[in-house]
Amino acid sequence: MQIRLGYNIELDIPAAVPMVAVLNVHPSRVKDLLEPDELRISPATEQKEYVDSFGNRCIRFVAPAGVLRLSNSTLIEESGEPDAIGWDAAQLPVSELPPETLQFLVGSRYCEVDRLSDLAWQLFGNGITGWPLVQSICDWVHSHITFNYQAARPTMTALDVYNERQGVCRDFQHLAISLCRAMHIPARYATGYMGDFGVPLVLPMDFSAWFEVYLGGRWWTLDARNNVPRIGRVLMATGRDAADVAITTSFGPSWLRSFLVVSEEATVYNAAANAQNSFAMSL
Repeated sequence: MQIRLGYNIELDIPAAVPMVAVLNVHPSRVKDLLEPDELRISPATEQKEYVDSFGNRCIRFVAPAGVLRLSNSTLIEESGEPDAIGWDAAQLPVSELPPETLQFLVGSRYCEVDRLSDLAWQLFGNGITGWPLVQSICDWVHSHITFNYQAARPTMTALDVYNERQGVCRDFQHLAISLCRAMHIPARYATGYMGDFGVPLVLPMDFSAWFEVYLGGRWWTLDARNNVPRIGRVLMATGRDAADVAITTSFGPSWLRSFLVVSEEATVYNAAANAQNSFAMSL
């Protein structure tokens, strides 16, 4: 299947401010792109691209004062297969883990592993390891946390999620990540596009969050919020938690003015575009 990806983000900038955007498809998916994946900035300004320490594609620029528009439209080839399941994926002893995975065992800005470790061992310290342990953690988070968009706040940590028992998709993942790390399973935060393929349509569309665990010598995708394999995930970035993969980071004041995200099967999207003024045509 082919998926049309895009976004249109507008920000109010009171004074010129340096910014970093993490809005491109992850380098691991570049081979699947059928069209260029380029950040468009209006008013036009110089862009400099770099790859951060987590392997994410980042764009830095200085946003001028006024209304700033960030936009893109691209096309990607997707298998149409749901997330892989690895029931036999084994948990490696910490002593045998690759060095680059060790940073995903310890606490980070939104994942207080030390403060949730006792809880993790009380809930999951029954001898189960590997994929069954991770699935048990996802099941627990999914059944004990209520999705509530009104509860979202930028300072909400995994411990807050546990205590308040509500949050948005990133909060579900932060709690699951913290519990996995406490059980000595490397876990990292992931963000990207996840359209409503094969499930009821939910509007408005937004970027989504999930997480990945390192089992059996590779990273696997899991999702404590939805807790079912999904079709059409397109990775943008991974990091220790949401702080590492913010879609925009401004080193000074900026305020969100409008926000639109598209992730739709290309045939459906093109039909809609012929019937009305489409998002892609407005870019």
